[in-house]
Amino acid sequence: MVKQIVRDPFFLQQKSEPATEADRQVITDLTDTLKANSDRCVGMAANMIGVRKRIIIASAGPFSFIMINPVITKKTGKYETEEGCLSLDGVRPCTRYKEIEVDYLDRDFKRQHGKFEGFTAQIIQHEIDHFEGILI
Repeated sequence: MVKQIVRDPFFLQQKSEPATEADRQVITDLTDTLKANSDRCVGMAANMIGVRKRIIIASAGPFSFIMINPVITKKTGKYETEEGCLSLDGVRPCTRYKEIEVDYLDRDFKRQHGKFEGFTAQIIQHEIDHFEGILI
């Protein structure tokens, strides 16, 4: 189901909790909501649709993928950039890394390890920041 985007900074600054298999509907809702906003958004965290769980979705070209309870285990190539967010107005400065490695569960709750670089890595870092209540 397509959900409304949360724009309340107080809610968005609250930390998210680990997701469990009971949160499968959140995966569907995130997928539907990202698809509905694909003209202006490339990634979402669950808190952006009102659920404080550690679930993100990211787009890489025509494909999107879910990460449940992702943890960045390695990062290299620090750089400064500016980003926008569907939940916030304007753009803000932030620090990102060109290459990251992430441990996570996929949509079937199977353990995965991935290496990401460039814009895809940037999207993942932005969405993981949402878990900690970090607003760019």
